[in-house]
Amino acid sequence: MELSLEKETALVEAVLYLEADPLDEAALSRISGLGREVVERALKALEERCLREDSGVELSRIGGGVMISPKKEYWDNLRERYGKKNESRLSRAALETLSIIAYSQPITRAEIEGIRGVQVDHAVRLLIEKQLIRETGRKDIPGKPPQYGTTREFLRLFRMGSIADLPKLGESEKDRFELE
Repeated sequence: MELSLEKETALVEAVLYLEADPLDEAALSRISGLGREVVERALKALEERCLREDSGVELSRIGGGVMISPKKEYWDNLRERYGKKNESRLSRAALETLSIIAYSQPITRAEIEGIRGVQVDHAVRLLIEKQLIRETGRKDIPGKPPQYGTTREFLRLFRMGSIADLPKLGESEKDRFELE
């Protein structure tokens, strides 16, 4: 059965609405039963529709996938109800540890402790539980300690398409993240 572009776009929109995680074009194609080219056309049409002033949502590209999320301009109005849950879950120590990992990945626990100057066992455990970081490999030194990096969940939570979207650091900030 041949669908119009409007119906194809509506189907892709419905799939994105029902999914909590970002989906790439291949997954959207598989779930919707539409060809990949059709999905790409539908995403372009949906993105154009979301750009209109009467739309409160946008397509966010996160970690190679796409999801529907509130427009950034409305987030201040929505944060009280929908944003506090995520913000309150991480302590200052966990956020500092997460930022070190994000800017210095791949990085070992000992290297994180060298930068922070305190033990990070609890913070690393918490970040792994929240699926914000994961083990990315082992450093080729005696003992082969695990190295950590950020996850797709990290990108989703902070609304980034890739780690390259992290804010750029100034010179004094760069010094803070360098290993001695």
